[in-house]
Amino acid sequence: MLETAIIGGTGVYDPDLLNDTRETIVETEYGQVKVVSGSYQETEVAFIPRHGSTHSVPPHLVNYRANIMALHQMGIKNIIATAAVGSLNFEYKPGFYVLADQFLDFTKMRKNTFFEGGEKGVVHCDMTVPYCPEVRQALMTAGREMGLKIVNGGVYVCTEGPRFETAAEINMFKMLGGQLIGMTSVPEVCLARELGMCYANISIVTNFAAGISTSILTHSEVVEMMGNSIHEVRRLIMSGIKNIPAAKNCSCANILSEAGINK
Repeated sequence: MLETAIIGGTGVYDPDLLNDTRETIVETEYGQVKVVSGSYQETEVAFIPRHGSTHSVPPHLVNYRANIMALHQMGIKNIIATAAVGSLNFEYKPGFYVLADQFLDFTKMRKNTFFEGGEKGVVHCDMTVPYCPEVRQALMTAGREMGLKIVNGGVYVCTEGPRFETAAEINMFKMLGGQLIGMTSVPEVCLARELGMCYANISIVTNFAAGISTSILTHSEVVEMMGNSIHEVRRLIMSGIKNIPAAKNCSCANILSEAGINK
């Protein structure tokens, strides 16, 4: 049964970790999405490369609503998304894996909800715990077994992109409690939560952010770091998927029950 999907961020474009892959074109009211499905150790998994198979879609132009709705229409219950991030402090060094548990949203132009009034009404979705604790724990267990430098919990600051942040912005984010900096987790996590899907983020620290790093930041630096860790990332994801319990105790699937919009 197909219940889990991977959304691959920078450096995670190719679903070659799966066997017997097949492509499905899913039509949604927000656009068309190509989803690759396959199996890993008898577990069915779906895969979407967030930026396209050749990294041709910048973070502010990703069709987040189409991607999440496509997975929802396929019956997906769990999403594991990767993100290459910068670190806002020296505690999380390049090579660390952080399972974000909170976010600060500094995006500006993105459609961040499925509920914009009209026939669908207006829904105020709870975001107290945006990232599923049970899927995070499954990944944490896998990471520890692999001996990775992995942390369960971190505040992900999401910016609009595609430019990197200024040193002054990074200093502000640090004062607000931010620990990681990236451009993709929002609105992805919000949309998944609106549809009652369990969503977890694996933030792969590739560099220190502006003003912390002593050098100029480049996209090639991020890609190179991801290339060095890609096999490790894939093992973490697939081992984590095997750890997700069939019957979870999280509240993700029931988040909209009070509004009468349940899965």
